[in-house]
Amino acid sequence: MSTISKEEIFNISSAEQFEQLVLRIFKIQATENPVYASYLSYLGVDKENVQEIDKIPFLPIEFFKTKDVILRGLSPSIIFSSSGTTGMQQSKHLVSDVSIYEHSYRNAFHLFYGPIKNMAILALLPSYLERTGSSLIYMVDDLISGGHPAYSDYFLYNHEALAVRMQQLKESNTPALLIGVTYALLDFIENFPMNFPNLMVMETGGMKGKRKEMIRIELHEILRKGFGVDQIHSEYGMTELLSQAYSKGNGIFKCPPWMKVMIRDVNDPLAILPVGKTGVINVIDLANINSCSFIATQDLGRTHHDGTFEIMGRFDQSDIRGCNLLIQ
Repeated sequence: MSTISKEEIFNISSAEQFEQLVLRIFKIQATENPVYASYLSYLGVDKENVQEIDKIPFLPIEFFKTKDVILRGLSPSIIFSSSGTTGMQQSKHLVSDVSIYEHSYRNAFHLFYGPIKNMAILALLPSYLERTGSSLIYMVDDLISGGHPAYSDYFLYNHEALAVRMQQLKESNTPALLIGVTYALLDFIENFPMNFPNLMVMETGGMKGKRKEMIRIELHEILRKGFGVDQIHSEYGMTELLSQAYSKGNGIFKCPPWMKVMIRDVNDPLAILPVGKTGVINVIDLANINSCSFIATQDLGRTHHDGTFEIMGRFDQSDIRGCNLLIQ
């Protein structure tokens, strides 16, 4: 069981402090997480020989579909699950202490967007609301409850009511954030184009089979014009993580201090690429203290010298060489 406190995770103030905590958490999870320990054993990795972040193996995200990724002796207080079409196997994130997730998204939101209490949080997330187990809905529920009480709400398919609410916010000059699944935002502006320069629009990604997929530049240009804003914000998160990175425009994402993105080689999943090179995204998420903090995603991306990163798309090859033995 972890001996790392929430205070240590969410009060990181330097790169050195982050790296020290990463290595401590690695040693704990390499011992106390049966799935991760088995994976390291398969790779022939001795945890005592791992002294640098670049040498830490990242657990393929597919394990969350077939295994219970949680520290020995812990049981989940909540289980977050991914969306998926009929017949598709869903990822499950067993969360033993949901207060860690709450600390993560509250602290990150405050870091990137400031105090929430006077901000209107508007949510257009029909696909997520229509299923159970969404970590995004858990977060947005909390943000709405902490936001401006008179204006914050979900709007499912009621686009007319959302348009009326946005006009009220524009006229009252109330800070507002609209967070929505991509296809729902596109549906909205086709019927209710806006000119609301002070609105923050955050797309969470995903057409959910409702529309043709688009490249980010094209998508954001349509949304930018449809809402009359200068930039489109984005959130990068997933079921298997308890932290999110945010972009305030141009598809450039920044992590909170307890999260880091690294890029691995497409052909060698244990090789970390230098800044500027395109590869597959690895995520260090220290909020995943009780499951696994080292997740190998299937998203393509590249990092920049200032620590920011871009998402370039998806890696089509699901069975990455050397990483699929235990996923059966």
